Amino acid sequence: MKLLILDRDGVINQDSDAYIKSLDEWIPIPGSIEAIAQLSKAGWTVAVATNQSGIARGYYPLSTLDAMHARLRELVAGLGGEVGLIVHCPHGPDDGCDCRKPKPGMLREIAAHYRVELTGVWFVGDSKGDLEAALAVDAQPVLVRTGKGEKTLAKGVPPDTLVFDDLAAIARTLIHT
Repeated sequence: MKLLILDRDGVINQDSDAYIKSLDEWIPIPGSIEAIAQLSKAGWTVAVATNQSGIARGYYPLSTLDAMHARLRELVAGLGGEVGLIVHCPHGPDDGCDCRKPKPGMLREIAAHYRVELTGVWFVGDSKGDLEAALAVDAQPVLVRTGKGEKTLAKGVPPDTLVFDDLAAIARTLIHT
């Protein structure tokens, strides 16, 4: 199985320090929907692991998050692709859960769902926490420059982190290698 795991905010859709609180605020990054569809059509399973502490903070209900993910699936399907498992952490930063990145709980959930090892699987994110979660399960940390990616890169990234401009650049690399 060719598995690719993506963070959501800043990788697939635009990010906001004020949180993505409504379907109207969920705006795909140019090229990201096409990239997921292309990867899917090329035989990749594209899963998503996303921290969503806005739920714990009361900024939006689970139904709004579900609507955002339904929109993502609909847009990708409209281009002939498919989004795999989407997992989220609804907890706040001080809740002590094992799923909130940089902890690897969501990545382990995806691995269990697909019955795969995560060693070498690319986990694409835009933050230090994403990269740390990848390292915790021996996955390949991949940073995109979109979202918080440029700020993350400026602060330094772990050795062997792969860096791409955006999700479209990742799709081109994975499909043509």
